[in-house]
Amino acid sequence: EHMTVMGPIYTCTYISGCGKRAQAAGFGSNANATKYLNQDFEALRSQCLSGGTLFTDPNFPAAPESLGFNELGPSSYKTRGLAWKRPGELCSKPQFIVGGATRTDICQGALGDCWLLAAIASLTLNEDVLARVVPAGQGFGDNYAGIFHFQFWQFGEWVDVVIDDRLPVKDGELVFVHSAEGNEFWSALLEKAYAKVNGCYEALSGGSTSEGFEDFTGGIAESYDLQKAPSNMFQIIQKALEAGALLGCSIDITSAADSEAVTRQKLVKGHAYSLTGATEVNYRGRKEKLVRMRNPWGQVEWTGAWSDGYERPNASAEDGEFWMSFSDFLSHYSRIEICTLTPDAITSDSVKHWAVTNHDGTWRRGSTAGGCRNNAYTFWMNPQFVIKLKDEDDDPEDNEVGCSFVVGLIQKNRRRLRKAGEDMHTIGFAIYEVPPQFHGQRDVHLDKNFFLTHAQKARSETFINLREVCTRFKLPPGEYLVVPSTFEPNKDGDFCLRVFSEKQTETLPCDDPVDAELPDETVSDDEVDSGFRGMFVKLAGADMEISATELTTILNKIIAKRTDIKTDGFSLETCRIIVNLMDDSGNGKLGLGEFATLWKKIQRYLVREPPEKNDMDDSGTISTPELRLALKEAGFTLNNTIFQLLVARYAETDMTLDFDNYVACLMRLEMMFRVFKKLDPHQSGFIELDFQQVCHAITFLKII
Repeated sequence: EHMTVMGPIYTCTYISGCGKRAQAAGFGSNANATKYLNQDFEALRSQCLSGGTLFTDPNFPAAPESLGFNELGPSSYKTRGLAWKRPGELCSKPQFIVGGATRTDICQGALGDCWLLAAIASLTLNEDVLARVVPAGQGFGDNYAGIFHFQFWQFGEWVDVVIDDRLPVKDGELVFVHSAEGNEFWSALLEKAYAKVNGCYEALSGGSTSEGFEDFTGGIAESYDLQKAPSNMFQIIQKALEAGALLGCSIDITSAADSEAVTRQKLVKGHAYSLTGATEVNYRGRKEKLVRMRNPWGQVEWTGAWSDGYERPNASAEDGEFWMSFSDFLSHYSRIEICTLTPDAITSDSVKHWAVTNHDGTWRRGSTAGGCRNNAYTFWMNPQFVIKLKDEDDDPEDNEVGCSFVVGLIQKNRRRLRKAGEDMHTIGFAIYEVPPQFHGQRDVHLDKNFFLTHAQKARSETFINLREVCTRFKLPPGEYLVVPSTFEPNKDGDFCLRVFSEKQTETLPCDDPVDAELPDETVSDDEVDSGFRGMFVKLAGADMEISATELTTILNKIIAKRTDIKTDGFSLETCRIIVNLMDDSGNGKLGLGEFATLWKKIQRYLVREPPEKNDMDDSGTISTPELRLALKEAGFTLNNTIFQLLVARYAETDMTLDFDNYVACLMRLEMMFRVFKKLDPHQSGFIELDFQQVCHAITFLKII
């Protein structure tokens, strides 16, 4: 594997004075969006109107923490003298939207979020999509109460985000995005709502237009390197625009000094543009392909052929929008991003819908964060998903028969973690063909041996530290395993895996079932031989029972003789747990039969499991990858969720378990299964507990 690590891309700062409803399974409905932070817009507005007050948002206050943490932190010169003002304090007649939302309403301020503004600019070209993000029925009229709301797609669901209208102001002007008209505030309020979802304004600095595209549409964004553009790139662009897709473009930078550098023909490097039109015209007896571009700055425009004023004397100058030939576009721009919309975002029956599936997952250190294929020892531990491709494309291009689909892997909420010093992980995925013997199976998590003996069929274009990795594939019908991962192992994170396909597909998580094979090791008093009985008498003392304290001494004497096992000794707490689990009589001590049963288990743990069989590195401890294999050898099959919990509870900081923790883990697991099976005599997989039984389970097993 290889990775491409990128700094925040499209970063720029410019300081200026001036429906069809959801048809896609697994996606949150825009019509029934989740209330972000449980804030209900209608209820809050009614409350303010009845009380004659203007809304102030306690969850995103007009305070330094809402601005940022570094360049926009409390001690930054950029925030010095900054105030928060409502639109009514900035102009006499504020308006929400004047004459419809247009691309000229979006002028960049002192924040490097041109990537976001390019997405917003493209958004204004599609009224249906805009109406989803900017709900109707709000403004500065009779129902004005200082409160507004917007809707964004966030990792599989739509959320409704409430804000107050206090905006950052310096020297009487908006600091961040603003409208060229000066009295129009929808774009500034939209930016504030998006900053709230991401933690603060500074969290929006630097990014890919794809991110904004997807959060405004729920669609999926593909990226094309224009230096390697397919021969039909212009047709792809035209079809995308006709289908209501959103398009963004940029010019790559080669060094930090190159960022925001303006070329001789007034194009800005490292800056996000919107592509808003594509057409062919007759010019001097030949066909000329043209594209229309938009700079979110609202000024600094292309001065080459087909620019404003180039044989077009009536063209408006320096409004941020300009035409250029497609050939010039290909030679000057580096990358284009095209966001394909989900079925619920498309109202036209003439547009062909793609099917969509969506699944959530987690990477957890030591359990399900196995890293990329370079890490053969741990890669198999990553979450796994099966895609079943059934029907081939209707009209295959270039006579290539197969099933077209796009896989998008999104890492969740990473911008919000920037305040804590975190940022994007480097992520990607691999695709394997599922062997025939596993077809139709979902209750299996393929192990290390499979990945050591099978080559990948396809993979994401690269591992990269963007919010999403997205790649288009065409494969023959069949079943395929998708393994999403971070580049390095042991990186905690949450993700969303989406599959867009031309034809209907089936995508399901692939994981082990939860089950256990439990040997009957119960030893009655009568079954104990004389030798063991004699040993017990010596160990137990006068009361003929072994307490947790006595058990601690006994086990530590035994373990001290084993140089192949690493442990800091059985603690009193661990032994108390063991006694509680083995104590059928309920007196807090182990009698002869109970101790004999425990002894039998300990011998099995010592001989059958670590270290001889599962301690692959001869360390005397069990690493967490070894643990999952050891548990399987012990008869337990566990899914990712339960294994994550075990690792979090029993592993040391170096992701290993010494013997005493391993024993405690095995015994608690075993007893948990035994109790459940006892309460489920018909093996239905479900049990009902009354309150007393719940209390007993919590006390006895300490499972919660």
